[in-house]
Amino acid sequence: MVEREYKNVLVTGAAGFIGYHLSKRLLEEGFQVIGVDNLNSYYDVNLKKSRLEILEKSEGFTFVRLDISELKGLEELFQNREVDLVVNLAAQAGVRYSLENPHAYVESNVVGFVNLLECCRLYNVKHLLFASSSSVYGANRQMPFSVRHNVDHPVSLYAATKKSNELMAHVYAHLYQLPCTGLRFFTVYGPWGRPDMAYFLFTKAILEGRPIKVFNHGRMKRDFTYIDDIVEGVIRVMERPPMPNLLWDRDIKSPDPGSSWAGYRIYNIGNNRPVELIKFIETIESILGIKAKKEFCDMQPGDVTATCADIDDLMEDVGFRPEVELETGIERFVSWYRTYYKVGINS
Repeated sequence: MVEREYKNVLVTGAAGFIGYHLSKRLLEEGFQVIGVDNLNSYYDVNLKKSRLEILEKSEGFTFVRLDISELKGLEELFQNREVDLVVNLAAQAGVRYSLENPHAYVESNVVGFVNLLECCRLYNVKHLLFASSSSVYGANRQMPFSVRHNVDHPVSLYAATKKSNELMAHVYAHLYQLPCTGLRFFTVYGPWGRPDMAYFLFTKAILEGRPIKVFNHGRMKRDFTYIDDIVEGVIRVMERPPMPNLLWDRDIKSPDPGSSWAGYRIYNIGNNRPVELIKFIETIESILGIKAKKEFCDMQPGDVTATCADIDDLMEDVGFRPEVELETGIERFVSWYRTYYKVGINS
């Protein structure tokens, strides 16, 4: 067993898509994982429970059902468990749902995150990693999106809450020397994915013979990133707490937004190869062997036309390189989907 500086990792949102895959990988590498999740009903709770059943087969995994917006319960967890490192993946997800239920985003993504910051400060956590999102780039048009770019113009409440996480984390890095790393994920897909994501909805509808809604007439581009590449990026960053950027100058007119004089860092984790939505759909059609019935629609409020990640910093700092091609990733998802939902080849 490799001797590690960090042994006990708290993963919030452990029953979620990324949280499950990250927890599974950490357990395979010998970490002790404390998984936290509130098992809310934003999407199928049975899918979350199925993920947990797999994790709970490992002796190194402990599950605590808890909402991070509940400060008392979170404090009790930190009092009773030794926590070296925290990866915060708990959040109310989804851009479109934020139009319907904004308060859910404030409770989970803002109140919950402040609670977590306080517990990390009080209980001497060595490194806090937290999920941000490509959505923070909002109205930005310069491609690829870089952590050097200004992100002051979000176009959804979800994006605004993620930007607020980055700002609050910087404050704690500055005031309390809590090392904080924000990870801007770009359109994650793969087995055990979220049922509200486009690739999941498309696959389900095509297999059931129902039409799919193709927003912006299929002309949107997304930097689809396979889940294993996302987890690899998180693992590589996890054991490298950010150091102060000694070249950061508070007096220059345009200071670097991605780093700081404090122990704070922002990274993009993406594929750096955006794909047009219609091409993405055609890939799913090809793998399923079924043509989709398409309903072409205009853009929805809160959406952006394109995303593309500049991952140069992540490549330089930790040697990250995405490896999984789109066709391979979709094949793996479709295989999992057919197995999990017991959908026959000719169904």
